[in-house]
Amino acid sequence: MTHADPDHVYTAALAPTTDGGRLTLPIEEDMDDEIRALVARLQPDAVRNSDGTELPEIAAELVEKVYSTYFPARGDQEFALAHPDTLTHMFLMTAPATALGEEPLTIRLIEGYFLDQLRPDTSEAATRYLQVIDRTTGDEVDARGWELTGEGHDAEVRIVSPTPFHVYTVAFLAEQVWDSTQMYNYLTNDWHLDPSRQKVRPYEVRKPVVWDYMKRAIAQWCKEHPEVDVVRFTTFFHHFTLVFNTEGVEKFVDWFGYSASVSPEALEAFEAEYGYGLTGEDFVDAGYYNCPFRVPTRAYRDWIDFQHHFVTAHMKALVDAVHDAGKEAMMFLGDNWMGCEPYGEHFPAVGMDAVVGSVGSAATCRMISDIPGVRYTEGRFLPYFFPDVFNPDGDPLGEANESWRTARRAIVRFPLSRMGYGGYLSLATQFPEFIDRIEEIIAEFRSLHSASGGERPANSRHRVGILNAWGALRTWQTHMVAHAKWYKQIYTYLGVVESLAGLPFDVEFLSFDDVRDGVPEDIAVLINAGSAGTAFSGGPAWADEQLVTSVRRFVAAGGGFIGVGEPSAYTPAAREGFDQRGAGAILQLADVLGIDRETGWSLSTNFYPELADHEITADLPGELWAGERPGDVFATTASILRLHEGSVDIAVNSYGAGHAVYLAGLPYSTDNARLLHRAIVFAATGSQDDMTEVWLSGDARLEVAYYPNVNRLFVFNSSHDHVETDVRGPAGERLRVKLGDLQSTWIELAS
Repeated sequence: MTHADPDHVYTAALAPTTDGGRLTLPIEEDMDDEIRALVARLQPDAVRNSDGTELPEIAAELVEKVYSTYFPARGDQEFALAHPDTLTHMFLMTAPATALGEEPLTIRLIEGYFLDQLRPDTSEAATRYLQVIDRTTGDEVDARGWELTGEGHDAEVRIVSPTPFHVYTVAFLAEQVWDSTQMYNYLTNDWHLDPSRQKVRPYEVRKPVVWDYMKRAIAQWCKEHPEVDVVRFTTFFHHFTLVFNTEGVEKFVDWFGYSASVSPEALEAFEAEYGYGLTGEDFVDAGYYNCPFRVPTRAYRDWIDFQHHFVTAHMKALVDAVHDAGKEAMMFLGDNWMGCEPYGEHFPAVGMDAVVGSVGSAATCRMISDIPGVRYTEGRFLPYFFPDVFNPDGDPLGEANESWRTARRAIVRFPLSRMGYGGYLSLATQFPEFIDRIEEIIAEFRSLHSASGGERPANSRHRVGILNAWGALRTWQTHMVAHAKWYKQIYTYLGVVESLAGLPFDVEFLSFDDVRDGVPEDIAVLINAGSAGTAFSGGPAWADEQLVTSVRRFVAAGGGFIGVGEPSAYTPAAREGFDQRGAGAILQLADVLGIDRETGWSLSTNFYPELADHEITADLPGELWAGERPGDVFATTASILRLHEGSVDIAVNSYGAGHAVYLAGLPYSTDNARLLHRAIVFAATGSQDDMTEVWLSGDARLEVAYYPNVNRLFVFNSSHDHVETDVRGPAGERLRVKLGDLQSTWIELAS
């Protein structure tokens, strides 16, 4: 750590620390000497096992805490086989089938699915929820119009008199005969080569015999494992939607999906509590399975709330049993996490000590670190020590660097309490350069706690609200499909939250209901980002006069609004006899943004775009990297800052006393993060005067955090380039910094 000197060029310097701890290391049997050497070198204060490994006898002598995984809803194959009627369920939909004539149409239910994973449930309780839909009309086929024949994998639905050239689907309940996560690990890690491995069956918590067993089992397990200090629940009762096809590879995956949280018992309990029943279509959703990009229906939101209340109540009972045994309870954020909802209303009442999750990006890091109601959080850094990466053709070192590059920005802003790794240590130790690098990463992580004085860095006074259909329930979880995996359709918008995760702003996730009666007073800027018709843009929510009026009033009174992609998009049919709400504009806040989208309806109206200069693009040397931009965006009253093939990429607009910014898309990059930073400050204030409010680097690749309680700066390079630039403070301070690939430095400011 060096002291501030305006004539000095600051280079990489890690804060001096002798602290160990804040690290969880995966260990396994039959490598005691290597484990002892690594513990002495990396100084973990906790060790853990992984799915498929056992803790060695030396575990308790090595560190302060021993973690062990615990699976409430799977793992005891003897119990599962002794109670075959306790399998969990999933709603599935058959592939669309077209009736080519008037003859009966037969549809095999399990066609296209992995037989080892799923089996149609043809019991009376389950077939009550079987539903045949004519997709051409949207109508349900009356139960008298179809027949169910066969059982299990042989089950078929025969539609007696289909309408020729109409398309039909069947929604049905299937039993899960192989646990989704164990199946994934089994297939990924070649466990079929180990004859001792079993295909584990999951069991349903709503069955009284299962719940009684779960309560007894956790108490007994705690007694039998006195060496374990932290019980790592992986996770609780219901897995996210993960379906494999006939080839044994992923067919459908939704990390937020509730299709596998169903059972006849749960559906009956829902109807008794809510006063109306759910159908198979409420879950299969025409084959979209209520993915988070769909605007959630009332029925789906009710189901989530219903399961959240039930799951958290039962979580609490198991957590209490762990506490009664003198141990800590930790939840893994993944696998069987449906209903847990760490940002849900009931989660804090569970009494969970900690949450741990996989860190795949800055946004997923904040998704973990920001969770309320726990004593500490832990990030499981990539790569996992699995053979898909740790092999002669893999790049574990590159993946470790990328994981740290993306996560560090978020950790600086809202630190995880701890970090760790998962998988098979015996694989990682075969790559000594990887061990060297994670030793450096661990030291830098610890410095973010020790040198910062244990406090968060200063943030701007301008609070940001992300506006979509989900609100706080999906805090830091927007535009994700399968936990930080890249998809062509999402990176354009995922970059908004990825950028925000490391920018100096407090961020709140708001639903449309949260602002319908007025935007919260502490919000300075609203951001609405997404493709038309999605839950993140809003779709039909923007037909609500109260919502659009509320947002307009907020901006006109001096608030800021940033729209990305197709914000506030809603397309009414502009014809007599149709709903006229919002007619005349594609983007319902076109007046606020000063731009709209061309869909062909207004081609006869001419526009004459002219480019203007503006300070929000001061750090953007060329055109905007906008990803999969919507295109055909034209300006009405806005000033155009960037055009791409005649379509607006960046524009600014004044609206009453407020300001708005439009961006065609914002994939994450250091340049785009700086652009968003400038856009927020402009939208909030109409100027750039507050850009150095909490220090700023002259090059977007270097990021700065200021810790007022210890009067220190942390400057870090979020690129692989060598960068030299000035960092500037709010009182005109200026320091010169030079950092190489991913390097960082701490600077002690003058008191």
